Amino acid sequence: MRIDPFDLERWQSVHEHRTGINLSESGAHPLQVRELADGRDLDALLAQSLEYTQTNGTALLRERIAALYDRASAANVLVTNGGAEANLLACWQLIEPGDEAVVVQPTYLQIPGLVRSFGATVRDAWLEPEPTRWRLNLDAVRQAVGPRTRFISVCNPNNPTGARLDEPTVARLCEIAAGRGCWLLADEIYRGAELDGRDTPSMWGRYERVVITGGLSKAYGLPGLRIGWLAGPADLIDALWGRRDYTSIAPGAINDLLARLALEPERRRHLIARTRRILRGNQAVVAEWAAGRPTVHQIPPEAGGVTLIRYSGARPSTELAERLRLDHDVLVTPGSHFGLDHHLRIGIGGEPAPLRAGLDKLGQVLETDR
Repeated sequence: MRIDPFDLERWQSVHEHRTGINLSESGAHPLQVRELADGRDLDALLAQSLEYTQTNGTALLRERIAALYDRASAANVLVTNGGAEANLLACWQLIEPGDEAVVVQPTYLQIPGLVRSFGATVRDAWLEPEPTRWRLNLDAVRQAVGPRTRFISVCNPNNPTGARLDEPTVARLCEIAAGRGCWLLADEIYRGAELDGRDTPSMWGRYERVVITGGLSKAYGLPGLRIGWLAGPADLIDALWGRRDYTSIAPGAINDLLARLALEPERRRHLIARTRRILRGNQAVVAEWAAGRPTVHQIPPEAGGVTLIRYSGARPSTELAERLRLDHDVLVTPGSHFGLDHHLRIGIGGEPAPLRAGLDKLGQVLETDR
């Protein structure tokens, strides 16, 4: 088994905790425990036994996750250690050597990397840039799907573009999968992070072979909890649970408890409103910065904690990002990690002051490259 280097994750892991201004972060600014839990909750936290919890997630946590999906139950949910484990388990379950998977690109590169590692072939279907939004070419998806296609993978809302698929596109994508009888694997970890406050249409419930991955790291501002999940048909969830017995076994007891608090309905509404408020404010900062620079173009994100900036000039994005890091102590993500050179991915989920300072530094670098 050959595993591709995960350049994006390694770039961030090496540099994000030693760089002064981190604009590579891809979710909402993390909460502190005291911001999530009140006094009574903190008492429960201190009283929590550090035991093995229910290995597929406590019943209450699975019920609260299931409530996010129409007519789902706890039997349709498996709790995982982050969305990353959810994606791993799904690919491990669904992919066999010689299979194919159609991947909507650009995307978070874990799933295509896993597909190749499990001995299958990736067929790409790209989002296409328009002046004000990214659009999925459904004809490209249809052409990519074939008799060996095991699943169609889509990240919706999308990382790194910030695009989201509208209701008709979601419905047609499910129709394409149903026409071939393949699975639809939907990474919906950014649902809830919509700048306009309108929920992104979920793939859930539209077709019997849909499996969703999600988690608390992006739209909820709780990446350190490492709580993710899979939602799917009960028989598939049971099979995935069997594979999880061979990976991390169970969520942490404290993590499960805090996740239950986060998904209590009123608290969840508060967390989602906080994220959307942060993203709207920071997108306004980026839009103002980009509008004053003729060598820069941004397609405004519809959802998610990141945006893509396209820049003019010949310098590759890896070189530009490295120069920005070394000379100005600012970390951004090179677009080349997503197959989009001459782009940079900028996080818009953090504090506005470092965002402004980092963009000013980026502007200086871009000016010197003209």
